Amino acid sequence: MVNQGVPRRSVVLAEGHDPRAVYAAYEAQRQGVAQMILLGPKDALCAEVQAQGASGQGLLTLDPEGHAEQHYFAQTLQALPRYRALSLDAATLKVQEPLNCAALLVHLGLAHGSLGGVLATTAATIRAALHIIGTSADTSLVSSFFLMRMPAIGSRLARVLAFGDCALSVDPNAEELAAIAVATAHSFTQATNEMARVALLSYSTLGSGLGASVNKVRSATELARVMAPDLMIDGELQFDAAFLPEVAAHKGVNSSVAGRANVFIFPNLDAGNIGYKIAQRLGGGQAVGPILQGLLKPANDLSRGCSADDIFEMIKITAAQAQAQAPIIHAPVFEKL
Repeated sequence: MVNQGVPRRSVVLAEGHDPRAVYAAYEAQRQGVAQMILLGPKDALCAEVQAQGASGQGLLTLDPEGHAEQHYFAQTLQALPRYRALSLDAATLKVQEPLNCAALLVHLGLAHGSLGGVLATTAATIRAALHIIGTSADTSLVSSFFLMRMPAIGSRLARVLAFGDCALSVDPNAEELAAIAVATAHSFTQATNEMARVALLSYSTLGSGLGASVNKVRSATELARVMAPDLMIDGELQFDAAFLPEVAAHKGVNSSVAGRANVFIFPNLDAGNIGYKIAQRLGGGQAVGPILQGLLKPANDLSRGCSADDIFEMIKITAAQAQAQAPIIHAPVFEKL
């Protein structure tokens, strides 16, 4: 290993040769958001940087299929529980895959966070993070949320909201829903520096409706309050009662959350995925995410339909998630563009 003094908050892009990734990495490097590492053949990366008329100054690269640390990476992979049965040859092939290579850089402390999914599926991106980086010690549940940057509408000012879980948890039980609520509240505050006001959503507002789903959300609300007594949490609430003060007042709901919520927790993936896409496509919101929470170190997913601006936003989020990590001292032989 070579000491190269890679600056704090370094982010590795698994599909570094994609034109969108190159542009976003260049902007993040230029603006001082993070030290950027692009995975891919150096010649292809240089060609893309030149095609965009950009400068590669400061950008680092690593070719997953042709770097000097492959043997070490393969041995490291073999030591992980998921891969102990692999031969060294099989492990070597695994670490040549960009998503696995990026996750290993984070696992080894050679990068602070990773981003993948520009070309790969969400399932493949999350699988690499789960199997190689692993979950944090205080959670067994990895969930996700979107930051929704909502434009000004009428007399309402532009706002940033959090929607969770809109990408991973298909039908969480009450305990899982409570964990998602608490995690998303902390993630929202970390990302925005705003105090979280958490609404657990339902088709019922404080007993106006009946059903198993309502009972689940009600139980989750109570559990979340026990888990995080310092947070402002309310539920079950319909979206309008959670979002609009006049509706909350009309329905007789008086709390620190009703009508003022900025963190919205959906009861299942159907509601969450539909909800964020309605807010995005009809409401004009910018959906940043899905942002993963519950991992030992930051790793996030990118949509295959994402823009360069979306990737740039996710680089900022990933760098922010890594703020508490120690500086990187040792790094593999990254090459400079």
